[in-house]
Formats: sequence, C-alpha cells, structure tokens
Amino acid sequence: MKETLNLNIKEISRLLKKREITSLELTEFYIKRIKTFDPLINSYLKLTEDVAYEMAREADKKIQKQEGGILEGIPLGIKDILCTEGIETTCASQILKGFIPPYDATVIKKLKSEGFVHLGRLNMDEFAMGSSTENSSFHITKNPWALDRIPGGSSGGSASAVAAGLCVASLGTDTGGSIRQPASLCGVVGMKPTYGRVSRYGLIAFASSLDQIGPITRNVMDCAIVLNVICGHDPMDSTSIPQPVFDYTRELGNDIKGLKIGIPKEYFIEGIEPDVKKSVMESVSLFEKNGAHIEEISLPHTEYAVATYYIICTAEASSNLARYDGVKYGLRVAGKDIIEMYKKTRFKGFGKEVKRRIILGTYVLSSGYYDAYYRKASQVRTLIRKDFEEAFKACDLIVTPVSPTTAFKIGEKSEDPLNMYLSDIFTIPVNLAGLPAISIPCGFDKLGLPIGLQIIGRPLDEARILNAAFFIEQEKNLKKIPDKFL
Repeated sequence: MKETLNLNIKEISRLLKKREITSLELTEFYIKRIKTFDPLINSYLKLTEDVAYEMAREADKKIQKQEGGILEGIPLGIKDILCTEGIETTCASQILKGFIPPYDATVIKKLKSEGFVHLGRLNMDEFAMGSSTENSSFHITKNPWALDRIPGGSSGGSASAVAAGLCVASLGTDTGGSIRQPASLCGVVGMKPTYGRVSRYGLIAFASSLDQIGPITRNVMDCAIVLNVICGHDPMDSTSIPQPVFDYTRELGNDIKGLKIGIPKEYFIEGIEPDVKKSVMESVSLFEKNGAHIEEISLPHTEYAVATYYIICTAEASSNLARYDGVKYGLRVAGKDIIEMYKKTRFKGFGKEVKRRIILGTYVLSSGYYDAYYRKASQVRTLIRKDFEEAFKACDLIVTPVSPTTAFKIGEKSEDPLNMYLSDIFTIPVNLAGLPAISIPCGFDKLGLPIGLQIIGRPLDEARILNAAFFIEQEKNLKKIPDKFL
C-alpha cells in the first residue's frame, strides 16, 4: 500500500478497478498514517473517520459494479473553509466552533458526485487570514520538511498534509497566494484557477472579489484531474464563468517548443534569497533549452500590489465578517443587552489577526476615507490587471518565484505583520488581476527546504499552465515526501 504514495490518481484508480486494492484498504492506510504522523505536524483539525469508512464502502460497491467517477474511492482532505453537510466547519475560528452546515459547497457536491472519500478537515489561518497557519485558533501546523518551520498559509494544513502523504490530494483556497505559497514552502503542486472558474458557493468568504478554490496535490496530473472535477459554471455563484469545462489532462506532455515565456524584472528584487533565484532561473534555462523563447517583461505597478490588496481584502473582510454576531449561528457570549452580546461575542470569537483586518477594513470603508482608500485601491487594481494584459501581448506565460524566501521559522514573523504580509508579494498581483497560476516544485535550498516556481497564464488558460508545470516536473523529478514520513 505504501507504493500508492508515489502514484497519481489515475494509477490508483486503475488498481481499485482491477480490485488489486479496495477503497476501504486505501482509506484505512491513510487514516493509520494520519494517526501516526499527524501529531508531528498538526495538519488536521478533525479526522472524519466514520464518514471516510462509510464513503469508502460505498465506493467499493460502485467499483464492483463498474460504476463511479474518476475520484471513486480516493481519500482527500478538505480545508476547513468549505461547507460540508453534517460535518463541523469552523474556518479555524472560535466564533464558528460547533457550526455544522446544512448543505454542501458546490465543490464538495462535485467531489461527492465523483466518489471521493472525505478523510477530514484541514487546518488553516483563521478565516484564511495569514501566510503561516500560525493564526489558527486551534493549533499551529508545521512544515513536514522542517518541523520548526511554518508550512505557509492560509492553506497550510492542506499543503502540509499532502506533502506528508496524509491524503492523496486536498482542496485549498487562494485569496492572495494561500494555495501557491504553502504549496511552494511544502514542495507540492498548488493551483489557483481563473477567478470565477470554480464556484465559490459554500466557501466561507474572506474577500469575495479575490477568493478562489483550487487543488493541492503531489503531482501535476492529480492537479489537472481535481481541477476537471471542481471547475464549471454554477448558477449559485453570480461570479461563476459560463464556460464549458476543459479536460486539463489532455494537454499534459505537449511540446513546449515555441512557447513565449516572460520574466518580469520587478519580481527579482532585493531581499529574494539567492537559492530561490538560482532555482527559478535554472527552470527558466530548462524552458529555453527545450525551445521556449524567454524575454524580460515589465509589470510596473507590482510595487503597489501589497498595499492595494490589503485595502481591498480588509474592506471586503469587514463586510463579510459582519454576519458573525452571535445571533444566527456559531459562538454566542451573553451580555446585558444585544449590543453587549455583539461586542463580547466578537471580542472572544475572533483572533488577533482577524480583528486587525476587520478594523483596517472598516476604517477604509468609513465616511470620508472611502474615496481616499478603497476607490483609489480599486483604480490601482485596474492598472495592475492592465500590466498583465500588456505583458501577455508579448508572451504566453509569465514565470516568477512564488515566495522571496523558503519557509521561515515558527514565530519568526508573528510579531511583525508587515513583514509577514510581504511574503505574499509575488502571489498577490495574480489575485488582483483574477488570473490563473500554479506553484510547481523546482528545487531545494541549502537547508533542504522546498522552492516553488510560479507559472501565470491568461484568463482560462489553465491547460497551458499545467502543461508547462508538467514539463518542469518531468525534468526535475524531485523528491515528493520527506524521509521521516515514509
């Protein structure tokens, strides 16, 4: 069963269909691994053992009848931000502790229709606000490659679990880099699709114009397979794009000869670690040696991206999180009147980072400041998007680092929010522009910590991005799971 850790979903599915293994055996294997190894990294908030076994038994029945979808019997982990009927969904926040959704998010429905097995709920920064998973109100998740280091955030639990082999694949969400940055720091594949490509219905909102759901996997094939399942138009989400789903696995392995790749000069700045720059440029050389054309491009408004993002995302968070008031669901702390109840509930229920962002967002939306901050940020956001539009006239894909550094130590930046925010400097512009992008492992630094390569494409050009990522994966053939988890 251990060999399945290095197989992709298609290969595991083949074993299940041939009855060489059963979904029940596979699920038991992963649950045993979670019980053995997760105490080292704390990637799970909740192991849904009974649900997983029940789903595995159902999958085995379907497989025996030669029925079922591409994910039939495949055990996945789910970031605890996606509503799942009958299973506690907390967003790693005390204010939602005990909240059991009465419905499934659209992506969960789609996974269920393809027969996945739900292993459990994965840890995250509270309400997806953070870059290190240190902001979870339950526990800190650790990086499988170095247990004294962060796994990235906010989808740190999702990336950490995949990297340690505690699920076949997982779902994360990306508002400013929350799939790609942890994928990079944990040495796995993480895809942020085009805004609107995947339905946000049932996703607990942080910043609605930026949030997007995507897969975190150990290989590009699995990323393409999960993307096939979760993409598509959904009338329940007004921002969902009404375009048919493309089979992303079909393009994998295509020749990259003639591909035009842009390297933005603004992304190779002072402060980027030498090992990160070296690994990224080695990957660029591989593209060039195999017939791709490399040219320097400019994205001139990059320097304003972090400031723009933290105005827009906090403003939207202030609006979205107003619903957590102790009245309808979740935590309620009694007070002498309703106003005191609101105050006590929100004071106790929200963590420090969430409070910080609500306060900042409320300020930038307040009377007299809206035009100076939120409206101005929206205008700069348009300029950032136009930078990409202009760049894509000269190239097919843009290649950059995912993060200026490899994983930093737990606690290293927790008292310096601004320094923490800057760790997303290379991922944030993609969300502001609504573009698709992937993080693909491209090397290790001198300490043995993973480095990720970011590949950015035009809207709805996920297939081309995945093919370029597949090329790097095949060329590099990097180690997937740290020795201590084998």
